[in-house]
Amino acid sequence: MNRLTLICGLGFLCLSAPAPALAQQPNPHAGHGAAPAAADSPSTTAFQAANARMHAGMAIPFSGDADVDFARGMIPHHQGAVDMARIELEHGKDPALKKLAREIVAAQEKEISFLRNWLKAKGL
Repeated sequence: MNRLTLICGLGFLCLSAPAPALAQQPNPHAGHGAAPAAADSPSTTAFQAANARMHAGMAIPFSGDADVDFARGMIPHHQGAVDMARIELEHGKDPALKKLAREIVAAQEKEISFLRNWLKAKGL
C-alpha cells in the first residue's frame, strides 16, 4: 500500500466517522421553554406558562400553503412575544427593557391584527 492510498483511506475514515464533539452537541431547541428555573418566582411561572401557550398554539396542522401556514403559526408566536413583554412590564425593573416591552406589545398586536385580517379575507 503506497503512502497516498494510506493517507486517503485515513482521511475518508475521519470524515465518515461521527466526530465526538459534533455528536455530543446539545440540540438548541431541546426542552425549549421547559428549562428548570433557578427559582419559582412569579415571573418565572408566568414565563413558563407563556412559553407553553405559545408552543401549543404554534403546533398547527400544516396546510401545504406557505402563506397560510406562516400566518397561522406567526399569530401564536407574536402572541407569545406580547405575553412575555407583559410579564416584563409587570415584573421587570429596568426602564429600557420596560420601554422595549411596551414597543413589542404595540408592534406585535398590530401584526397579529394584520395576520388575522389576512386569514379572514382568505375565508380561513
